[in-house]
Amino acid sequence: MANQSDEKIMPVGGQAVIEGVMMRSPKRIATAVRRANGTIEVRVDEFQSLIQRHKILNIPIVRGAVTLIEVMIMGIKTLQWSADKAMEDLEAEEAKKNPKKKKKKKKGMSTTGAVFSLVIALGIGVAFFFALPLFLTTEIFNIERQALTFNLVAGLFRITFFLLYVWAISFMKDVHRLFEYHGAEHKTVFAFEKKTLLSPENVQKFSTYHPRCGTSFLVMVMLISLLFFAVVDTLIMLSTGQMSLLIRLAVHLPLIPVVGGISYEGLKASAKNMDHPLVRALIAPGLWLQRITTQPPDDQQLEVAIVALKTALGEEFAGELVDEPVIQSEVIPVSA
Repeated sequence: MANQSDEKIMPVGGQAVIEGVMMRSPKRIATAVRRANGTIEVRVDEFQSLIQRHKILNIPIVRGAVTLIEVMIMGIKTLQWSADKAMEDLEAEEAKKNPKKKKKKKKGMSTTGAVFSLVIALGIGVAFFFALPLFLTTEIFNIERQALTFNLVAGLFRITFFLLYVWAISFMKDVHRLFEYHGAEHKTVFAFEKKTLLSPENVQKFSTYHPRCGTSFLVMVMLISLLFFAVVDTLIMLSTGQMSLLIRLAVHLPLIPVVGGISYEGLKASAKNMDHPLVRALIAPGLWLQRITTQPPDDQQLEVAIVALKTALGEEFAGELVDEPVIQSEVIPVSA
């Protein structure tokens, strides 16, 4: 009998959005949100990755960097759409209280707008979680030419800042609810992968901790970057004999997508070897962090995640879903 890890499982994934969940299949993206009136509204976008359209990009490391950028752009666009729907509900509620107030027309975010927002978000993230640790390590410790030690210390700063950030925002009411939808996304993906009938009752039984989560990916990026940049710094010092904060920034920053690509390959490989002790040890930190970034969802939140996944699969991949059991009644002949 083949192991479950050897079975071909359709790659699906997603993310939590405001009052909803986005799910992605190989052909489309579906975002489902719960409106204030209790209904579920769904947005569907046809999607074909650049990797599928251009085979030259489907090579190790490169495909990871491309996928990372695509996922971030999609994430910002779907998050903005969910925010627009939440604002519509808020404005409708305010209109009931103040009928004379004029309603403002809003447009959805374009791809250009999503890219611009992504650049701004990445800039802030790189400055706080990447450049600042390098600066502090350079200024506080006299270990600039000790490649491994320097990057270990900078990495500890980076991980500490990230953990404090996630822990701090988890106390915000809106973020906590977002984390509940994050849990709903994970449970639904788990249930789909385990070939389970997708109902809130069935999906509720699964874990909120998924090894392919973006949280686990970020943790893997931080861990891999420790050794990767230690090697890079060593090579620079061996070839030039020089090292400084400016040199590190000039070399490390352009290599961040490479680290992301390596981390993507690591996460992809770990999903196929979940039973290996080394793999379990490597993904453990990401699963631990999900104790914060995912929270137990209620049945209504699971219903939203299920709608998003089924819509993302569409009719083309409906066969991947487990059907409702057919109840056959027994016919008992009656003699005259």
